[in-house]
Amino acid sequence: MNTLTEILAANKKFVKELPDEFVNYNTSSIPKRQLAIFTCMDTRLVDFLEPAMGIRRGEAKVIKNAGNAITGPFEATIRSLVLSIFELGVNEIVVIGHLDCGMAHASSQELSKKMLAKGISQDAIKMIDKELEQWLDNFHHPLDNIESVVYKIRTNPLIPKNIPVHGLMFNPHNGELQIIVDGYKHCENT
Repeated sequence: MNTLTEILAANKKFVKELPDEFVNYNTSSIPKRQLAIFTCMDTRLVDFLEPAMGIRRGEAKVIKNAGNAITGPFEATIRSLVLSIFELGVNEIVVIGHLDCGMAHASSQELSKKMLAKGISQDAIKMIDKELEQWLDNFHHPLDNIESVVYKIRTNPLIPKNIPVHGLMFNPHNGELQIIVDGYKHCENT
């Protein structure tokens, strides 16, 4: 059985035995807590991070990418945050990094070698060389990354100055959160 077949079989069973918490659950695209969470795509956070924060279905927008990294002033994360703020009522942002992040050990040179080995052309890699270096080679300390990402969001001219942007560190082994940046201290009351 392949992965797609497994997913579809699990879905069929899920729909047939739909858990009570999903039956007639009236969800909206507007997050009830007016909160956006930006975090890493690490598999250890799935079904662990949100419950550890007391967040339930329909309460927050959750945006994920590798290393919860931001590489430009209007890249996908910033676009998602702008839409969340101006269209979906988000008025607070939490950036969450985590301990033992795999990005801390990655490098652009090693990734480029692996891409070449899988048939990606040298020309394609050259096209993204600078961004790849900026993204991977500057991510070696998750704590520094949290501070940097919070700063990039908070100082982005598309993000209102009265939106608190917090930075937290998550422990994927026990669920503990640690405050790195208290966004209320840097937020302008406008």
